[in-house]
Amino acid sequence: MIELHQVSKLYPPHQVALDGVTLAIREGEFACIAGASGAGKSTLLRILFGAELLSRGSLVVADRQLESLPSSGLPELRREVGFVFQDYKLLSDRTVLENVAFPLEVQRYPRHTRLAMAMQLLEMVGMAEKAQQFPVTLSGGEQQRVAVLRALIHKPKLILADEPTGNLDPAMTEKVFQLLQEANRAGITVVVASHDLALIEKMGLRTIVLDRGRIIGDFRGGRESS
Repeated sequence: MIELHQVSKLYPPHQVALDGVTLAIREGEFACIAGASGAGKSTLLRILFGAELLSRGSLVVADRQLESLPSSGLPELRREVGFVFQDYKLLSDRTVLENVAFPLEVQRYPRHTRLAMAMQLLEMVGMAEKAQQFPVTLSGGEQQRVAVLRALIHKPKLILADEPTGNLDPAMTEKVFQLLQEANRAGITVVVASHDLALIEKMGLRTIVLDRGRIIGDFRGGRESS
């Protein structure tokens, strides 16, 4: 699903965000990218999403060679990749239901179809009664669940989540991770950038540790991966 070979990302004048990263994540895997602030976690996810260009190396995501992918190929890639932002990025002038349905609007699904699919997802997480509310009325945890549902609705092959629980309390953090695990059990590959090492270890997830743009550890269930 994801293959990086000696991937580097440089910002002028001399900032190295990623430094020779080589990594493979299999289809159907749930992997966490851990590391301190500035380690390169968000940069790595943005590169995987095609929102940033790599400076050196080669990268394959969902069978596409990203370093040579033209900008015209990005919409097709993003039909197969969902992105969950740390700050939610919900549309303030649209209801919860419309926010969840938005990716299907971009793909020109009929309105009644996309809203029915969005409502089904909201019912699954106990938020159907919030469907006609606007994001500003929701708690942080509720907004993050809406953001995850929005990433899930078009049934992507891959979900990338950038610190999706960074502003949540422990109980809501666990709920969001459980939602991502449910997606993973349905066959979706999940890659999460997270600083919550205690929860990652508790859940036994593969953990790739970054430090100053380099991988310094790769663990599965608390043991170093071979």
